Amino acid sequence: MLRRRQTVLAEVPLARRSGDRPGALGRAQLDAYAALEESLRESASLFVTGRDRSEVALGLATAATAAGKRVALLECDLAEPALAGRLGLAATPGLHEYLRGEAEAPELLQPLVLAGPASGEAAEPLVCVVAGEPEPEPVALLDSERCDHAIERLRRSYELLVIAGPDLGEDADSLRALAEHADLAIAAGSRSEVPKRPPVALAGLVLTA
Repeated sequence: MLRRRQTVLAEVPLARRSGDRPGALGRAQLDAYAALEESLRESASLFVTGRDRSEVALGLATAATAAGKRVALLECDLAEPALAGRLGLAATPGLHEYLRGEAEAPELLQPLVLAGPASGEAAEPLVCVVAGEPEPEPVALLDSERCDHAIERLRRSYELLVIAGPDLGEDADSLRALAEHADLAIAAGSRSEVPKRPPVALAGLVLTA
């Protein structure tokens, strides 16, 4: 049986780690993410998985914010949090603490003011919700009513919600529980990393290099 080839939505260069903030993205990255965000403009929520999920989710959220949208970026990779360290944000409280009942929703919102070329026409900061403390077995938390409520609340409050999820190789129940809140699910990485039968329906693949 032939392997089904995923539709390639875009090819984007990975950002150099010269400054771990969206303002440090180079012109090539900004242009690529702006074009991708424009092609997905009909979607009010996006779920990003795959090897380079954090980078692509951040790039899309940055591009949409620079275009003048009110955007929230939600990190749901509780097993391998990366967003706080990457952006210099507070690591806690995050989604993990909220789902355990240890924090309230307003405590989670961390505004990130775009700088330099990334600022564009941004009228408001990009609002980030980090994952919080690592959780090696996050399935029960992510597949819970409290998580559903949090995501739906963000969907109603912002023009675009970008969900940075776990990798495609993580628990299928977690992936499906999160992807069901998104209009589109996207895999970020190389084509060879997408399984023949991914656990969630993918709109396409963002190739990174």
